[in-house]
Amino acid sequence: MSAQDVLIWLRRQTKSRFVRFGLPFLTMIVGGSFGLKYFASLRYEFSRRKMITHEEADQYGVKMKKEKSSIEDTYQKMKEEDIDTWQNVRGPRPWEDSKTIQAELRSGQATNASS
Repeated sequence: MSAQDVLIWLRRQTKSRFVRFGLPFLTMIVGGSFGLKYFASLRYEFSRRKMITHEEADQYGVKMKKEKSSIEDTYQKMKEEDIDTWQNVRGPRPWEDSKTIQAELRSGQATNASS
């Protein structure tokens, strides 16, 4: 095979639709899957962080919740609230000034509470 035959073969191959479009597409799909695997492993590797203790939080000035609330605690708080006496108060419309509406509502509640 001479050099001229090799050049002719290369020209024919580059005119092929598979070599021009299919081969780069398959390369991106296969290469992309390996790339995604690498980046996903980084994500999970750095998401497994160590939890800090309350002493460390105080040392660094981080505010943490002191105690976790349970469903029973939340239920007790809701039982203590008075849900029978409430008033439906509408919010201001977009064309209304919220400050004046709030002032009117407060003055109306003050007159209702005093009577």
